[in-house]
Amino acid sequence: MKLSKTNKLIMDSYANMIEGLSTYLGSACEISLHSLEDYNHSVVKIMNGYHSGRSVGAPLTDLALNMLKRISDQGLSATESYTSYNAINQAGEHLKSSTISVIGENNCVIGMLCINFYMDSPLSEILQSLLESKSEQPKNEYFANSMSDAITEAVNDARNQVMLNSNIPAINKNKELIRILYGKGVFRIKDSVSRVADALGISKNTVYLHLRHISE
Repeated sequence: MKLSKTNKLIMDSYANMIEGLSTYLGSACEISLHSLEDYNHSVVKIMNGYHSGRSVGAPLTDLALNMLKRISDQGLSATESYTSYNAINQAGEHLKSSTISVIGENNCVIGMLCINFYMDSPLSEILQSLLESKSEQPKNEYFANSMSDAITEAVNDARNQVMLNSNIPAINKNKELIRILYGKGVFRIKDSVSRVADALGISKNTVYLHLRHISE
């Protein structure tokens, strides 16, 4: 299979994604990305490959080949494009695995994303991946039910920062509020100017005025 330019971009996006996924899941997880351009050297990206001894250029696995055969025989819409399973490798290690099809143009399978969680990894290693580093400051994250709620929460958070800061003159507080919200990307949201203006009790024109000064 020869990948088109669009399909290569799709594969590149997955390659970038698995780096972040690996950081999140930790060292007990091996994640590999396979391109179907060359079955003999299908691995184009792999994280924590020391578990299996594989590196970029390794071939497609037998299970992935079987899955591709099913998809080819039955059609993508007639079968699951992913599978999760328990496995034991040649070294006798227990794995919780998942193989997921990467779908490209025209609904064609162009690659495979394979995740292997090594169940026999030391518990301390798994916990270390889950626990926050002591050097990291926990971040507050608000899980809103609507974008309106998200904007309201962002405004409230910014207001708490500004109103409690006695170093900011009263006349500049709204300007500083808008600057904080701008930095958070709030004004990328549709109708955010109107919602922020209502929340702050100011006009939309005032919000636009502050935004112009910030972006200059």
